[in-house]
Amino acid sequence: MNWLKTVAAAALIQAAALLPAHAGENLNAIKSAGVFKIGTEGTYAPFTYHDESGKLVGFDVEIGEAVAAKLGVKAQFVEGKWDGLIAGLDANRYDTVINQVGITDARKQKYDFSEPYIASKAVLIVRDGDDSIKSFTDLKGKKSAQSLTSNFGKIATEAGAELVGTDGFDQSIQLVLTKRADATINDSLSFLDFKKHKPDAPVKIVAQQENADYSGIIIRKGEPELLAAINKALAEIKADGTYKKIADKYFGQDVSK
Repeated sequence: MNWLKTVAAAALIQAAALLPAHAGENLNAIKSAGVFKIGTEGTYAPFTYHDESGKLVGFDVEIGEAVAAKLGVKAQFVEGKWDGLIAGLDANRYDTVINQVGITDARKQKYDFSEPYIASKAVLIVRDGDDSIKSFTDLKGKKSAQSLTSNFGKIATEAGAELVGTDGFDQSIQLVLTKRADATINDSLSFLDFKKHKPDAPVKIVAQQENADYSGIIIRKGEPELLAAINKALAEIKADGTYKKIADKYFGQDVSK
């Protein structure tokens, strides 16, 4: 019967390995190591990308560094493709993912999120001087440049617009600028980034949806102490002006709500 005991013991060890860490264990480990490991893409400007020198930069990168500093440690970024980025948490490749991860009910079933640190809204963009479109309802019978399978395209269709298919934000904006489309419904953050780099581009926002999509810092479940520490850090960087400085740098305004 000794072999049964051995098998049972092995099963217990395997089950224990799958259980959440003891309370505070991961936060203590992070502080002990002096490193907060953060999963990120590194290919998603302006949030996480490489500048001309090859340095990893971006809004999310600086948020991660600021949060790590409040934890009293340094940020260490681990880059990976989006498709496997969140799964890297399950494999313990890093402590968190900071990469514009949208807070959804499906994800919340398996992971924990910090308080939201950035919000995006669907906005209606037209050319300067075009006063014929002032609201989403004015899109009826107009040409709207959209990625055909996107949620933004669905909004345009529901408003009665004729869709002009594009590959994304940049192409959509170009079609509006060249008058091959009357408007585009797109992401507010993408527009702010565009205007940050091209402030003189003759396009403007005329309407926006009330409901925002929020992103948060995502961690494994069973780490309440780490979650509380991250939320405390986010509150502190908003209170001391660090968040505003980072947001102004990348978007020209506060993007937290």
